Amino acid sequence: RLVAERPVDVAALPVAHRRKRLLVADMDSTMIEVECIDELAAAAGLRAEVAAITERAMKGELDFAGALRARATMLRGLHSQDYAKVYTERVRPMSGARTLVATMRAHGAYTALVSGGFTEFTSRVREALGFHADHANRLLQADGRLTGEVEEPIQGADAKLAILRRLTAERGLAVADTLAVGDGANDVPMIGAA
Repeated sequence: RLVAERPVDVAALPVAHRRKRLLVADMDSTMIEVECIDELAAAAGLRAEVAAITERAMKGELDFAGALRARATMLRGLHSQDYAKVYTERVRPMSGARTLVATMRAHGAYTALVSGGFTEFTSRVREALGFHADHANRLLQADGRLTGEVEEPIQGADAKLAILRRLTAERGLAVADTLAVGDGANDVPMIGAA
């Protein structure tokens, strides 16, 4: 009655489980502004081709693992030093990302970055944003160059959900004590569980 004529939304939430004790967050286009694989592809002159596959995979139109393998193949030959260059020049935190992680930690929550991307980026983002842990895929290398292969098993939707469930169990938490954030089809199972 008090706000019916005003341009506002009202959400009444129960006090129980309001302060979450576990944050599981996707990285690309969620905690950072870019898709790291697309940025690596730009260094190889293949941004448009790789970005098109990324977009379809994030919409759930393609099998995530198959799409990741296909994109990794396109990166064959890139120098491993390109990681640092791409991170420094192109990776920026999403607005509010540091605040979210810092706030969760200040209230005693455990924070985990989970990504279908690569450990070469998640380790840097974990440190920059203050996450406790990071989980991601690893691009294989030989002689300082990418081989075009991803270490198996591929960390996709099932892995993200398994990490959420494992961290919940290890900490003796109820599912209602968890918060999951992400932007792609491979994030849906963990978000649904949380």
